[in-house]
Amino acid sequence: MTTIGIFGAAGRMGRAIAQAATDAGLGIAGGTDRDPAGEIAPGIAMTADPLALAQASEVLIDFSAPGALGAQLDACIAARKPVLIGTTGLEAVHHALIDEAAVHIAVLQTGNTSLGVNLLAALVEQAAAGLGDDWDIEIVEMHHRHKVDAPSGTALLLGEAAARGRGIALAQHSERGRDGITGARAKGAIGFAALRGGSVAGDHQVIFAAEGERIEIGHRAENRTIFARGAVKAARWLVGQPAGRYDMKGVLGL
Repeated sequence: MTTIGIFGAAGRMGRAIAQAATDAGLGIAGGTDRDPAGEIAPGIAMTADPLALAQASEVLIDFSAPGALGAQLDACIAARKPVLIGTTGLEAVHHALIDEAAVHIAVLQTGNTSLGVNLLAALVEQAAAGLGDDWDIEIVEMHHRHKVDAPSGTALLLGEAAARGRGIALAQHSERGRDGITGARAKGAIGFAALRGGSVAGDHQVIFAAEGERIEIGHRAENRTIFARGAVKAARWLVGQPAGRYDMKGVLGL
């Protein structure tokens, strides 16, 4: 039985992952959170010690906060345990930490653990590769009012897929937060629009627009269960993988 430890276990995703792991017949070693009071599941207490959790787990899943990533990666390295990172809002410094950790352990980092979203990303990459830069790319996402980062990790994942298809770097070709007199749209740009409101679990749409025609492909998440199920599937796949940095393509066999 695969035994999973959960960083950020008291959050909405942490609890959804605990339930998905239980439904899949997996063991839960425990979980950490800023306030470690209470239990992650009946009889399974929370802890504030990431190293103790890593040592007790076969694989770790992280849906906590960017500020906690360094200590949690250190714990996984010390315990020589693989980790799936689904936390969003990561910046260049966090990705550098992940690259360093991947020298020692298997690390799967993704902006979205939904199997459907990751298949969508593959389709976006294929479409971007097949269409010229006279097709404008716009990515529109909507999430619940409590989400603190924008664009979403999934929108960025889709943007990176489009950029790979085009053979360009997303950082040099993205347009965000348009307001006022912005001038004409830059050719080859990948645009982002972020909407927030209500209890939306996650809607994403990628629009390819050319003169006289438009292609629209997207994904709607009806609840967090799909992310939790995907995270558990990916964590099971990660067990036994050699040290390195992975993404959901490996889980899907893409």
